[in-house]
Amino acid sequence: MDTIISRKNKIVQYLRRLAVDKAFRCQSNEFLCQGSKLLNEALLSGAEIGTVLYSGDKPALSSGITAYQVKKDIIDYISPMNNPPEVIFSCSLPKSAGFFNDGSVIVLENIQDPGNVGTIMRTAAAFGAVGIVLIGACADPYGPKAVRASMGAVFRLPVFETNVSGLITYVKENNFTLYTASLRDNAVDIRDVELPKRCAVAVGNEGHGLSEELLAAGILSIKIPITETCESLNAAAAAAIILWEMSGRGRRGYG
Repeated sequence: MDTIISRKNKIVQYLRRLAVDKAFRCQSNEFLCQGSKLLNEALLSGAEIGTVLYSGDKPALSSGITAYQVKKDIIDYISPMNNPPEVIFSCSLPKSAGFFNDGSVIVLENIQDPGNVGTIMRTAAAFGAVGIVLIGACADPYGPKAVRASMGAVFRLPVFETNVSGLITYVKENNFTLYTASLRDNAVDIRDVELPKRCAVAVGNEGHGLSEELLAAGILSIKIPITETCESLNAAAAAAIILWEMSGRGRRGYG
């Protein structure tokens, strides 16, 4: 049985650095995942798994995957979670996605909370979006908190990172219709807009909304009607409603 007993082991140090350093994740072309459920999702999705550490029973793995048994304190040392699961592993970053040729796309600008980014990825995958676009100072979708919140969507949903001008270029070249989510007076109630199949909807953070540059790029601003006593919705909640409408389910009488 292969075991690792020291925190100074180079594999342990490598995984620990993957957990906290985005630049190192990009350099190494790997990210850190935690838990048996995510491991099963990675296996089912055909993701390229690197090294697996486990402190309980050895998980069922495909042939060729390297696994080591460790004590729980090593898992605790590597993981940024307070009470991490008994399985932790590295996984290759997905190949960089080009822009998406068809279907609905959710665009996130300056969504800095990794839990929100991961939750939106999970929701986008659930409602059949073809991808997610990140603009500005968004949280790393391959950081531990975002990966955990994605519940496996990180292995299935392509992510494209660009800036506003890059988004505008790709939207034009691929005949997408770009909408922006806003609470401004000129925004149209989302229930009154029939979103086309090839569309992208941009969502900003709760505090500042979308940038003026991105608002100007959209064909139309849409809003989710909320009570006057509520200032705004959480970004993940707003994205979920928008993705539901983008999927067409709201208009078919679901829910």
